[in-house]
Amino acid sequence: MQNIGNIMKQAKKMQEKIGRMQQELEGRTVEAQAGGGMVSVLVNGKFEIVSLKIEKDVVNPEDIDMLQDLITAAVNEGVRKAQEMASQEMAKITGGLGIPGL
Repeated sequence: MQNIGNIMKQAKKMQEKIGRMQQELEGRTVEAQAGGGMVSVLVNGKFEIVSLKIEKDVVNPEDIDMLQDLITAAVNEGVRKAQEMASQEMAKITGGLGIPGL
């Protein structure tokens, strides 16, 4: 019975660490670019777009498809980088254990 109590204490400590880490990630950002920097995006640790910048030279009313593709590519890369950042931080807490849902 004492063993279960220790496990529960450890689980609670890990949960608290994860909560603090998630709050820290909200303030951290990653940047991604597409089109050689013509479109750049800043994404936070909650996978929210913080900013999106588009250079004037890439805005061509005759080629909206290209601009849409560049925005999509930059956003997808930003989200991927933010997920990678969050996974690395989570691994520090969980010791690399693959805990579902985290």
